Amino acid sequence: MVGTVYEEITLKNLGDVINVGRGLIEEPEVREMTVQCVVDTGAETLVISEAVQKELGLRTEHLHESTLANGETVVCKIAETVRVYWKDRFMACDPWVLPGAKDVLLGSIPLENMDLMVDSKSRKLVGVHGDQPLGRIW
Repeated sequence: MVGTVYEEITLKNLGDVINVGRGLIEEPEVREMTVQCVVDTGAETLVISEAVQKELGLRTEHLHESTLANGETVVCKIAETVRVYWKDRFMACDPWVLPGAKDVLLGSIPLENMDLMVDSKSRKLVGVHGDQPLGRIW
């Protein structure tokens, strides 16, 4: 058993990132935050709190019923897309906004997309296929 694994990730409002590329806003205007998250391989995707949603300026796209690990059923908001950064890797996903959430959870979809896994000895994230960034064409 590994225990709880914490990692630092950066979340950016993807709409803002795109607007920088289009020249509509400047880089300092991108709404972003760096957070200590819980790496949760039992969670499906990125889970954030309402406070994080508000700070990143993410609109709610739709609602989704979900079952928590304790069996409780809750209705989550699915927010606008964020870009998730971990070291030199990144991916985009639509975070689930869990009512009453205190922690940001980094779930299996973003982990797989960034080719990451938990190293049980060091209790840290590592690249499944090494430390080189994947999926980029230079």
